[in-house]
Amino acid sequence: MNKIVKYILIGVLVLGALWAAVFFIKSNSKSAITYETSQPFVSSIEKKTVATGKVVPEDEIEIKPQISGIIEKIYLEEGAKVKAGDLIAVIKVVPNEQSLNQASGRVRNAELALNNAKIEYDRNKALFDKGVISNQDFNNLQLTYNQAQQELENARADYQIIRRGSAGGSSSANTNIRATVDGTILEIPVEEGDQVIQSNNFNDGTTIASIADLGKMIFEGKVDEGEVGKLKVGTPLKISLGAVEDVELDANLKFIAPKGIEETGAVQFKIEGDVEEKEDVFIRAGYSANASIVLEKKDSILVIPEAVLQFDKETDKPYVEVAVGSVEEQKFERRDIETGISDGINVEIISGLTKEDKVKHWNKTEPIKKGEDESETE
Repeated sequence: MNKIVKYILIGVLVLGALWAAVFFIKSNSKSAITYETSQPFVSSIEKKTVATGKVVPEDEIEIKPQISGIIEKIYLEEGAKVKAGDLIAVIKVVPNEQSLNQASGRVRNAELALNNAKIEYDRNKALFDKGVISNQDFNNLQLTYNQAQQELENARADYQIIRRGSAGGSSSANTNIRATVDGTILEIPVEEGDQVIQSNNFNDGTTIASIADLGKMIFEGKVDEGEVGKLKVGTPLKISLGAVEDVELDANLKFIAPKGIEETGAVQFKIEGDVEEKEDVFIRAGYSANASIVLEKKDSILVIPEAVLQFDKETDKPYVEVAVGSVEEQKFERRDIETGISDGINVEIISGLTKEDKVKHWNKTEPIKKGEDESETE
């Protein structure tokens, strides 16, 4: 009886050991990581770049004085709309003492010359009336007298220009600073009482005001040398403004700089685009902006997520792993592929895959079992 019980116990232990061995083998034969797959699909890809810059008026005019002096009065404010000829400011002239003294001396000399010419003219006119001198001699004396009068007028006018800035109170006087174009006053960088310098061949002069037409705005930005070769004049741009949310303006590329500028080790090229304004959006000069530019676009092409790509360490050529058999078997083989354009999310497949292929993903794993993370940290 004891032998029978003994054999039964041994049989139970053997069966238990066999069951445990089979369970262990099956458990360890399963893949530790379960990968998801996806299939290539048809879509469109746009390869874009973004140029940072700002929106500025197409033409900005700086108003500068034609005479040096002190700002006596400013009649307009920044933001005011003006027409060509509108008075902006008036300059009070502070004459140079030496120039003023020379002009005053010229007036006195002209007065002396005129008095002498008048005496000669009056004396010879009486002789001419009596027929003592010829008509030719009298005409010469009369010409000298007239020239002396004109010289005195010129000397007095020059004196007034040096002393007051103009020979009279006309609207075209140099002391009156007027708008030269229609537009909006963007800036008046001076104040009443400031000293200003005239614009001439040797000096740019002090800017009294800057005027621009805010109805004609352009985008000014820069693009990297690696992308400038793909741009063409006339390429459409999408302009987003930093100061105005949820607004996108259309623009057309009109200028690409022929020469680049090195900035922080990278060569940048200046670009410009005509901005198509919207009636309900007021654009201020100098708004920061980003221009989205489509460098390349393809429609109805076979694509896969760029995240599934792998690259050969030696050749740096792309490849993917494709499921062999059913997905549940988790068996994959390497497949070399040829890729095209990418938008950073999806990439074009030129060759190597079909719509039916199931491509392995690398970003899905089984949850870590309880206690595994603790043992690893220890």
